[in-house]
Amino acid sequence: MATGIPPQVNAPQARAAKVLRHGKLWLVPGVLSALVALVLSLLYMGGILTPQDDLHRMPIALVDSDAGPPLPGRTAPLGAELTDAVAAGTPPGQVQWRRLSRAQAEEQLASGKVYGALVVPEDFTRSVGALTTGQATARPVLLALTNPGTGSLASSLASQITQLAAYKSSVALGKQLTAAAPDAPATARLLLADPVDVQVQQGHPIARHTGLGLSAFYYTLLLVLAGFLSANLVHNGVDGALGYADSEIGPWHSRRPTLPITRTQTLVVKMAMTAGLSAVTTTMIMLATVGILGMDAPHLPLLWVFSFCACVAVGLGTQAINAAFGSLGQLVAMFVFIALALPSSGATIPLQAAPSFYRFLGTFEPMRQVVGGVRSILYFDARADAGLTRAWLMILLGFAVALVFGFAMTRYYDRKGLHRMVPTPS
Repeated sequence: MATGIPPQVNAPQARAAKVLRHGKLWLVPGVLSALVALVLSLLYMGGILTPQDDLHRMPIALVDSDAGPPLPGRTAPLGAELTDAVAAGTPPGQVQWRRLSRAQAEEQLASGKVYGALVVPEDFTRSVGALTTGQATARPVLLALTNPGTGSLASSLASQITQLAAYKSSVALGKQLTAAAPDAPATARLLLADPVDVQVQQGHPIARHTGLGLSAFYYTLLLVLAGFLSANLVHNGVDGALGYADSEIGPWHSRRPTLPITRTQTLVVKMAMTAGLSAVTTTMIMLATVGILGMDAPHLPLLWVFSFCACVAVGLGTQAINAAFGSLGQLVAMFVFIALALPSSGATIPLQAAPSFYRFLGTFEPMRQVVGGVRSILYFDARADAGLTRAWLMILLGFAVALVFGFAMTRYYDRKGLHRMVPTPS
């Protein structure tokens, strides 16, 4: 006699050991997990292991302010000779020495266009000349200026380059001075052998509560993660609410009746919710970082607007990818916005010290564009030429690409009749 109970209810319950013996169960997650681990390891570690070896045209200012007069037997102040030797003594392609005036160097330091500067002061030749006459009151000085707003590692690399160049110049100059004064006392010869005092100073100081120039990176990471995670929460929540996915919270499981709706209209709902919730996540990020933790952040209204637009751009891009790739969309979006973006952001390792593959990714990866705008607002007085203009343009491009790609894919699926409709359980 029929009991009215579906036959599968009376079927024997499967045991975990039996399920685990099926090789096909392991195949897809095993292959994907291995590939993801391999690719992530190559991406992250490949971008940081050898920054000194990967240096490519790192921009550093080279300033000759030496006003002379020339030493006896010379036709020009020592500054010109020294800067020529510095530029010629660097391995080709590693450093882009920019010969600038002191004012131009300060301008480019203040806009983040150079990572540091080597400065020959006005009285350099005069101070060197005093050494040879015994009238010196202080050692000649070369200034190595840092730019912490470009990131602690970038500024440190530039500082190492400028200090090494200054030291080599001091040794070369010392050989000339020692040869010119063969009868000098031993103590004087010791001073003449390495005559230059290299002083390290901040060329463009930043505020104290900035994590030594890393606050821009971590703030950007928060924006990207907030946009990515919020979009995925909306994606899963909307699918559950419309009856296209099960909803499980702990032991509680539910499945709503399926609502007939096209893929395009579903994407409209998800993108609208993502944009609306971005205002909330942006406010919470600023409340936590600026309000509670005290991060130094000038231009607060501009920072909020920029942060909101960045969150929206990432969120809409994530929704477009989810709509195009389905269940694989979250993995694809993770690679686009996080896995590929982090090592190519130029925020921790400058792109000039990264392999060429990462420099290529940095031309379009979202995190690179956002970190440039955040740095400009936090460290460089929101100057347009410090990366803010490019950041706004790339965010606008991100909006356009997300909308065009997302709706082009959903409309194609809808026209092909590839609907998401599934029978609602009775």
